[in-house]
Amino acid sequence: MKKMLAAAVSRVLSGVAQKRASRVLVASCNYCNDATFEIKKCDLYRLEEGPPVTTVLTREDGLKYYRMMQTIRRMELKADQLYKQKFIRGFCHLCDGQEACCVGLEAGINPTDHVITSYRAHGLCYTRGLSVRAILAELTGRRGGCAKGKGGSMHMYAKNFYGGNGIVGAQGPLGAGGQIFEAYNMAALWKLPCVFVCENNLYGMGTSAERAAASTDYYKRGHFIPGLRVDGMDVLCVREATRFAADYCRSEKGPIVMELQTYRYHGHSMSDPGVSYRTRQEIQNVRSKSDPIMLLKDRMVNSKLATVEEFKEIDVEVRKEIDDAAHFATTDPEPPLEELGHHIYCDNPPFEVRGASQWIKFKSLS
Repeated sequence: MKKMLAAAVSRVLSGVAQKRASRVLVASCNYCNDATFEIKKCDLYRLEEGPPVTTVLTREDGLKYYRMMQTIRRMELKADQLYKQKFIRGFCHLCDGQEACCVGLEAGINPTDHVITSYRAHGLCYTRGLSVRAILAELTGRRGGCAKGKGGSMHMYAKNFYGGNGIVGAQGPLGAGGQIFEAYNMAALWKLPCVFVCENNLYGMGTSAERAAASTDYYKRGHFIPGLRVDGMDVLCVREATRFAADYCRSEKGPIVMELQTYRYHGHSMSDPGVSYRTRQEIQNVRSKSDPIMLLKDRMVNSKLATVEEFKEIDVEVRKEIDDAAHFATTDPEPPLEELGHHIYCDNPPFEVRGASQWIKFKSLS
């Protein structure tokens, strides 16, 4: 017994020593505080100038972007697992591969800016301030979810974030309508700071954009509205383009369209295996050459902004956060039946819902 106890203590102390040693190694490294990188030039439409082609990345921002993208990636992979285990039901659209869009957009705007998006919303939910725990619990329909377990994958909300929307393209008129309401009149709409973002992952459900569209220049689809096409796999390119677009709108030049060229690793939704209309080799080629997390990591390591060991430590912390959130999302209780009618009206008056049979009704007396 004493030998077993001694062995256990030895393992714990060894682990602590290794962690301390890694931190000493990290602390002793000669880091750069920032570095300048070239980014891909954006294609422009009805614009005389566009975003810069170089940008400065600080070590602090780089590590933050990496952690956020890695968290979104791991969260989506965990959602895939929970869906296959039948903890998540219904529609579920994952955004792994598109992390640079979510993180870059948030890096280019202010927390007080208003955002509305489509049904592929999990990543933006996280960057807008929701915790992984609140997102996964919403996916599993639990009380601890961000919408009390009643919204699911496509209906999550946070401060200044008006959710995913299940209808294709619904976020456009809803977002513009909100701006009109804020401006009180149609004439003022043209001067509102409104950026219309199109995340072009090259496929519309199971159909290639090249097969479906007469023109794939989506950044020109605004016709009289200026636009730009951005490398959506590069978080720095997305950040700089977003800053440019936000500044353009804030200076009362009118709205702007921003197309982010990106790629999703999963199918359109969890019901789509994603390999009947594209090859596994195509997906692997994107992963090996254009993965947004890999690109940022390589840039930072090569520029001495961080070490490989640091990224490994972040990966371990992220995995633990995701595992803890998944445990909560599968053990937290579901909302009780009597709360079904809550939050439909502002004061929760009694209401009545007819069941599948007109003779069976559910009554809420909240």
